[in-house]
Amino acid sequence: MADPLEGLKPELIWKYFAEISRIPRGSKNEAAISKYVCETAAKLGLKAKRDSLGNVVVAKPASPGKKDARPCCLQGHLDMVCEKNSDKAHDFTKDPITLVRKGNVLTADGTTLGADNGIGVATNLAVMADKSLEHGPLELLFTVDEETGLTGAAGLAGDFLQSKTLINLDSEEEGFLYVGCAGGKDTLGTWKAELEAAPAATACVSLKVSGLRGGHSGVDISLGRGNAVKIANRLLMKLAPLGTRLSSINGGSKINAIARECEAVLFIPKTKLDEAKQLAAEHDATVHAEFGAAEEGLSVALSWIEAPKDGKVFKQALQERLIHTLSALPHGVIKMSPDIPGLVETSTNVASITTANGTVRIETSQRSSVASEMVEIVQTVASVFALAGAAVEHSTGYPGWKPDMKSPILALAAGTYKALFGKAPEVKAVHAGLECGIIGERFPGMDMISFGPDVQAVHSPDERILIDSVEKFWRHLLALLKALD
Repeated sequence: MADPLEGLKPELIWKYFAEISRIPRGSKNEAAISKYVCETAAKLGLKAKRDSLGNVVVAKPASPGKKDARPCCLQGHLDMVCEKNSDKAHDFTKDPITLVRKGNVLTADGTTLGADNGIGVATNLAVMADKSLEHGPLELLFTVDEETGLTGAAGLAGDFLQSKTLINLDSEEEGFLYVGCAGGKDTLGTWKAELEAAPAATACVSLKVSGLRGGHSGVDISLGRGNAVKIANRLLMKLAPLGTRLSSINGGSKINAIARECEAVLFIPKTKLDEAKQLAAEHDATVHAEFGAAEEGLSVALSWIEAPKDGKVFKQALQERLIHTLSALPHGVIKMSPDIPGLVETSTNVASITTANGTVRIETSQRSSVASEMVEIVQTVASVFALAGAAVEHSTGYPGWKPDMKSPILALAAGTYKALFGKAPEVKAVHAGLECGIIGERFPGMDMISFGPDVQAVHSPDERILIDSVEKFWRHLLALLKALD
């Protein structure tokens, strides 16, 4: 089989991207990739240190004539979101990512690509390896567990870095300079799965919502995409008056992704099966009309299946609490920024629901660039859970990154970009969590900026990177490092 990366430029970035794509590196499973970075540094004659969490920083001395330039840290995260299509056989703990090139697009075969933030990691490795570059003293920082709470960055010791300038390589739009991001927090609701025998004269049915695009729960939350858990629950609400009983429900898989699939196992009175089938067909037509071209692959289907061995269903009171909770939970954009056109200020995502180990659990995530609004939306979601009798938990959360329009690194990055490409880059903030917010807290006074190539549909199997944008991104980074003095 032909190498999909053959002939691509910059050669070093794609070389390392291919290598790390063969190393499993889902969140909290970064030991192998962390070790690989340290071994690569050693082969290149560079000093690396790794902390107890697995974060790694590699020091690269200044090139000739640049030793007095300000030290700069280039930072990316080692972990990736592990999502796959339901029909794809893939074990993210041991299987390599299969890369697929289609013209100017690089994607993966039925799984997430890992360009978020594998392209940043590969860039750092390329900077480490390329001896022709002009730059001052560099620290190449590789953090862990960004995707499930930014815990790697949060655990950095105060003396882990010496630089006071940081370039984060985890943005996903070439030609844009990011100077701010949202903070985030997760809110979880859990119920004990109170069960009883399924009623007599019922048939076991699978309700499945599939074919949705999903995506990043921050970056893509304003695109009007469907949420499989919410769509499935709307049909459950319609089926409930028929005497339908819920046996299990599982949908969504990642706290920071929009739910793409959801399946519920139901027991429906045999006398109501035709009516249930009609309601499902009507619901399928309704949601197709609502989402249109945004979700062309959307499917809502009922199919008859063999009943589970235990033949249990949720008790009626619990079933009602669950479906009303899912209906009441807000999902999507809560408020747009009044200051930055097109920027989502506050949002919430109904990420997943699972039935397992005697419990039913709903996971949600909230984001906001305004601290008071974060408090309000977290309280709103927690209140829905509390009113429904759920045990409520919260993650630690992470801070936002307040824009500094007078940042020296911003001015330098904008100037070098315009000199290279003849136009000014766009400066913006992102409705997603970047580690800059935490790093800024851990290292006060850090001057920061974030940029990267074009990476699309992250956190979903449709994730892809536009190949030609990587070379522009690389040229800009090298010009910026050369200009730092």
